[in-house]
Amino acid sequence: MITGTPGTWAAVVLAGGRGRRLGGVDKPALMVGGRSLLDTALAACSESVQIVAVGPVRPTRTAVRWTQESPAGSGPLAALSAGISRLSADVEIVVVLAADLPAVEAGTVGRLLTALDASRVDAVALTDQQGRVQPLLGAYRLPALRHALNTVGDVRDIPVGRLFDHLTLVTIPDNEGAANDIDTPRDLAQWTPDEEERT
Repeated sequence: MITGTPGTWAAVVLAGGRGRRLGGVDKPALMVGGRSLLDTALAACSESVQIVAVGPVRPTRTAVRWTQESPAGSGPLAALSAGISRLSADVEIVVVLAADLPAVEAGTVGRLLTALDASRVDAVALTDQQGRVQPLLGAYRLPALRHALNTVGDVRDIPVGRLFDHLTLVTIPDNEGAANDIDTPRDLAQWTPDEEERT
């Protein structure tokens, strides 16, 4: 169970993208460890009061509310804006995850929420092993996130990191490899060695 959370929290899982570097495959539908990457992200958020998934509707093991950025494919910041627009009015905190993180789990989400609870900042995000901030692996105070999105204005095709120009942020290090995403065939092979051996 996730404890020490700073209020009622929901999750937005970004499950769009075209997987160009993987030959155009549907990344959230990729199977790693016996389940899809999308289901892995949803399982990490299983204690939330609500989960909104942004992208084409797919079968999932967890009940989610689906939505889509407009126009489709206009980037993760547009997808995030579409996702939070579907959250219930009582939500105070939103955890944001990309659906291409094979090692993300409930403990990762718990670390983010605990760090947010211990601070007065607007957002907490993981930094990967190279020290890069991962905005799609973070927890945000929803009023501050809405204000930041409104300040950005037109969110289509804008880098998602632009949010941090308008938010106070604390980062925590990635101790368990949760920020390791799957972008290339080499990334995928590291997580599915058995499949590679059979080809």
